Amino acid sequence: MNGWKKHSIQVATLLLVAGSLPSLVSAQDRAVILTGSELSRVVPPGFYFQGLSAPTQLRNSAAARWGKNRHVIAGLIDTSGYAADVRAKYEGFLITDSDITIDGKTLKTGAYGFGFSDDGKLTIMDLAGDQILSVSTTKDSQLKRPRPLMMSQDGEHLRLYSGRDYALIDAK
Repeated sequence: MNGWKKHSIQVATLLLVAGSLPSLVSAQDRAVILTGSELSRVVPPGFYFQGLSAPTQLRNSAAARWGKNRHVIAGLIDTSGYAADVRAKYEGFLITDSDITIDGKTLKTGAYGFGFSDDGKLTIMDLAGDQILSVSTTKDSQLKRPRPLMMSQDGEHLRLYSGRDYALIDAK
C-alpha cells in the first residue's frame, strides 16, 4: 500500500472515531435509575431538617446516577414528629453530589428538603427550612400507576415525580 492510501485510511479512521465521541460522551452522561441493592446502598436511613431527624420511607425513595459517581437521591420521610406548618411544606429530601438543574434552575451540590404543593410547585429548601428555589411542575395524565415518589427517564432528562406531578432534573 502506498503512503498516500495508508495516510487516507488513517485520516478516515480518525474522523470516524472523532465523529462518534459526542454520542459516547452523551451516553455516559445519561442518567441511570438505581434499583434494588444499588438504591438501598445510596439512600440514607434518615434525614435531618430544621433541627429534627426523621426516618426515610425506603419504599418511597429513588436515585439516579450519571457516569460512575454522580448521584441525585430523593426520598420521602416520616414527618410525624414535625410541627404542622413544617409538614405542610416539607415531605422529603433531595441530595446531590454535583450541581444539577431542576427545570433549568441551578441547584448546587448539597442536601435539601423538598415539598410538592397542591398548586403545582416543587419547592426546594435548605436544611434550615429557607426556600432555595421553586419551579412549576407538569402533570403527567398518561402515567398508569403513580406512586408517592419516583424517578423515570425522559429522553435526556430525569423526571422526579410526586404522584402524577413531576419536575425535570438534568446533570450540569
